[in-house]
Amino acid sequence: MAILVTRPQPDNDTTTATLRARGLDVLPAPMLRFETVPFHDDHDAHYGAVIVTSANALRAIADQPFKDGLLKLPLFAVGERTAQAARDAGFRNVISADGDATALRDLMVERVKAKTLKKSGTLLYLAGADLARDLAGELGERGFNIVTHTAYRMAPVTHLPAEVSEAFAAGRIEAVLHYSRRSARAFFAAAGIAGVEISALAIPHCCLSDQIASVARDAGATLVMVAQTPDENALFAALDRAIAPISR
Repeated sequence: MAILVTRPQPDNDTTTATLRARGLDVLPAPMLRFETVPFHDDHDAHYGAVIVTSANALRAIADQPFKDGLLKLPLFAVGERTAQAARDAGFRNVISADGDATALRDLMVERVKAKTLKKSGTLLYLAGADLARDLAGELGERGFNIVTHTAYRMAPVTHLPAEVSEAFAAGRIEAVLHYSRRSARAFFAAAGIAGVEISALAIPHCCLSDQIASVARDAGATLVMVAQTPDENALFAALDRAIAPISR
């Protein structure tokens, strides 16, 4: 019996390795595909700081010629994982909100009040094509001047890997891990295309948040578990609860 991991790469490899280290059989099925969106930066623009809400944005600009000009700027990251990716990319002044987009917004407001960030300056937001919320708009309402550059997109994967479809047909999938609403939607659509939706809906679906769980329930899943907090350790705890009654 195997656990199906639907995270995009390279995160899928990390999660797969962690679960295998715990003695679980794992099948990877990334349901979103990272794609860089090329854009031309205005070389005459003068930014006061960079905003990043995903490590994917840093992956997207890794080979862009304008990257070197950004490295000297302060970078505001949504959480420590993204902050570390920024440091690895060469940014020297990285400030982490250590939370979500709300925490990042509030941190930037506090920095203005503390006079360590100028609201009058132009801030560059390196964003994805599909955003869960309008952070730039929220900051704009608070007087910030935000320029948003779409750096990447996460394209839905339309078909399950053949190995995964065969495992569903053989009843070898024990549970599915979901990390985002978009990847969950892509998974259930792909399960339908593969003709394994009945098997897919009959097993536990472990979700990182209530919003993701609603996608699973709307698709027809009845065994839906939600992480108590939106982090992977809590998701693994939900997985443990889901598969504990099942003899492995």
